[in-house]
Amino acid sequence: MDAAGLDQLVAQIGEEILARTGLLAGLPPRAEGLNIPDVVCPGCTQRCPQVCEHKAKKIVEAGACRLSASETLTGIDPSIASLIDHTLLRPEATRSDILKVCQEACKYNFASVCINPYWVPLVAAQLAGSPVKVCTVIGFPLGATSTEAKVAEAEAALRVGAQEIDMVQNIGALRGGDHDAVRADIAAVAAVTHRAGAILKVILETALLDDNQKTMASMLAKMAKADFVKTSTGFGPSGATTHDVELMRMAVGPEMGVKASGGIRTLDDLKKMAAAGATRIGASASVKIVEASAGKPEGVSTGY
Repeated sequence: MDAAGLDQLVAQIGEEILARTGLLAGLPPRAEGLNIPDVVCPGCTQRCPQVCEHKAKKIVEAGACRLSASETLTGIDPSIASLIDHTLLRPEATRSDILKVCQEACKYNFASVCINPYWVPLVAAQLAGSPVKVCTVIGFPLGATSTEAKVAEAEAALRVGAQEIDMVQNIGALRGGDHDAVRADIAAVAAVTHRAGAILKVILETALLDDNQKTMASMLAKMAKADFVKTSTGFGPSGATTHDVELMRMAVGPEMGVKASGGIRTLDDLKKMAAAGATRIGASASVKIVEASAGKPEGVSTGY
């Protein structure tokens, strides 16, 4: 049975339950499809209990302890979810916190789960068989470790399941004008990352740079064969801005990805970053953002 057929079957079963509870008593026979105007609730264009609070409440009152709905019925926008690296980089995050973000990522089909390197084996095991990628951070959050340390850290993470690497550039070297060192640092990590079939994103920490430095850092990342440039660690003085995303997009052209991260907490934030040129979004408020795309109120999360 295809997805459309499954959705219709779920709706039919739900309506049968409603009929037996008397909610649909006296209503005209069911027509084809799910959209029947003004049949149950004034102004409602859908009859399916999976998207109607009124009908769902009636089913629960009749004895159900849980309702289930497919992605198409819950209304989550997959094009929004697929932009997001679902991120948990807090140092105090526990195993149960990490498991929760993995569950959320699989539920909503986020692009990746981004976590600190210690958690890569756990996340790789949890996401095995799913389309959600395992992303980790290198040289994080300062970018001031040696190139050898960054390479070793990346190699270790790749061996245990990382598929995407977000490394912090050497910010001090960039600000000091040592561009050769910045490019060599990125190129070394890019080489081991690509050898493993993974992709590399370079975190610029734009809040610490002026516009000329942001442009130069983006160009150096491109020259070093990185796959993305990324705005922020989330631990700097401020996060992503549309101005920075536009500047980075102009610097790298259409060939590279641009990831906006840091302070992106709403669907409106995400849309502004995407319009400015971002092709990936790093966020910890991912569930709230995708549920807002389904019409749930901002600030309300029904995550795990």
